Amino acid sequence: MTIKPLPENQLPEYMNYYQTCQFLNIGSYNLLYKFIAKGLKVTVVGGSKRISKTDARKFMEDNAKSQVAR
Repeated sequence: MTIKPLPENQLPEYMNYYQTCQFLNIGSYNLLYKFIAKGLKVTVVGGSKRISKTDARKFMEDNAKSQVAR
């Protein structure tokens, strides 16, 4: 399955997994599951799993590594 990115303003604050992949511009659920295992927060309400844009941004910032110029 190909996951196409969407502009941030077209996604809700609390996104399902598919929308989170679009928001983070990642092409597979496997990578999203790795992010969750590394600490990306998931909110579960009545069996529905959601990830907030704020938490997704914070996770990416907290896990960013500066690249060294070669």
